[in-house]
Amino acid sequence: MRPRIRFEDAGLSFWSFPDISLANWNAISRGTMSNETGDANENRIGDMPTEEFRKYGHQLIDWIGDFLDGIDETRVTAAVEPGFLKQALPDAAPEEGEDMDAILADVGRVIMPGMTHWNHPSFHAYFNSSGSGPGILGELLGSAFNINGMLWESCPAATELEEVTLGWLRKLVGLPDDFWGIIYDGASTGNLHAIAAARANIGLDIREQGLSGRSDVPRLRLYTSRHVHSSVDKAALTLGLGRAGVRKIPTDGAFQMRMDLLAQAIEEDRNEGCLPFCVVGTVGTTSTTSIDPNRSIAELCEREGLWFHVDAAHGGSAAIVPEMRFILDGCERADSVLLNPHKWMFVPMDLCAFYTKRPEILRDAFSLIPEYLRTSHDEAVQNYMDYGVALGRRFRALKLWFVLRYFGAEGLIARIRDHIRLGQFFAEWIDNHIDFTRMAPTPLSTVCFCATPTGFVNAESLNMINRKLMEAVNRSGEAYITHTMLGDRLVLRFVVSHLRTTEEHVRDAWELIQKKLVEIRGH
Repeated sequence: MRPRIRFEDAGLSFWSFPDISLANWNAISRGTMSNETGDANENRIGDMPTEEFRKYGHQLIDWIGDFLDGIDETRVTAAVEPGFLKQALPDAAPEEGEDMDAILADVGRVIMPGMTHWNHPSFHAYFNSSGSGPGILGELLGSAFNINGMLWESCPAATELEEVTLGWLRKLVGLPDDFWGIIYDGASTGNLHAIAAARANIGLDIREQGLSGRSDVPRLRLYTSRHVHSSVDKAALTLGLGRAGVRKIPTDGAFQMRMDLLAQAIEEDRNEGCLPFCVVGTVGTTSTTSIDPNRSIAELCEREGLWFHVDAAHGGSAAIVPEMRFILDGCERADSVLLNPHKWMFVPMDLCAFYTKRPEILRDAFSLIPEYLRTSHDEAVQNYMDYGVALGRRFRALKLWFVLRYFGAEGLIARIRDHIRLGQFFAEWIDNHIDFTRMAPTPLSTVCFCATPTGFVNAESLNMINRKLMEAVNRSGEAYITHTMLGDRLVLRFVVSHLRTTEEHVRDAWELIQKKLVEIRGH
């Protein structure tokens, strides 16, 4: 370690390495100072030259256009083994910069073979995320701006566009005007913030005193369906509730939370000294897209004084379709609601729209303002950093704005309505085939089904053949489906929510599934 000299000037301290002169620093930055081997350092400073950026930018946009046009000709799933990419790349970054030609060539050589294409129209797994053309362009522009929207002052346009676009979206899905909005990265983060606000709302000075080591705080209890997304459990882990703080309520035959058992659980916990504080309902559970009785939950929460949060991450987008508006019934009485336009509104990953009637509680839970983040506008504007864990905030509203403007309400409604139609078609084909059984209602466009051929009667054998069927479909590269467990049954999920999926894609997938079942039974 070189000796350091301390200088005092006007009460400020500076530290300097005395043996590195300004002339030497200038030589280093120009690349004219020799390194230990005596070779000149030729690395330039500054960014990629603008003309080079234009050249490769045009090439890349053309490549993306060709990729999207020809995506039907590619496999949906990757045909690689674990470790394929790590073996193809060096174990250290290059010492000198490389040409963009070489980098882009390696996208084809190394990256593309390992891609599972979420932007493929035959991707029917999970809840697929469509990156639409306008959304991709919005994402590109947002990356070019590269702002941090933590404060209004740090980028006024980002803050105010977030307010505007969330207002547009709120109106599209029919939520009332008293819902205030903020964009998070995903529903996992949104659920975490909702539960944190619910925890702050119980008035035990948790912000200052925390939970640990306190004898005056009883076991906090959160209630939700057995089919809730795992992010609710993760939020409980993060917030110090533990898994014991989450009570899963059984569901009925339609996989909806049972109100009688919810009320019973709350009463039991109060009698045992626990402190109920929150209920999480769902619009479109991950396994089956079931919709909880949210109006009844809202009424119970109002009587019991509990925070009511609704996770509508996937299903909420369908509420823009007029005849589907009923799926948010009761959500207008919730304390908080979220939905993900990146799941079913053609916005590229990632964007979660979070709404609450009680933003002051959310702000109290998270606001922490050091002096270096104070501005003269704070009393008159929205500083979104005050409403969450993250300080850094990307310009996510830009891509949402592009999508909402390009497609318009009518375009979005038409596309989501068609997905629901195609999902119902697939459900009818399952219902009408002797070797398949639908395993759950289909309120939206996700179909849960099993192959149930004759000769396979117990759960174990049926689970085995359905797992083999799923793996065979996915190995083909022609379509991609996933599974869930409903009770002791392994159930296949077929999702129609991709922007480019047509009836032909759905029919092709159905024929593939039938074909693979015949092949499996023949072995």
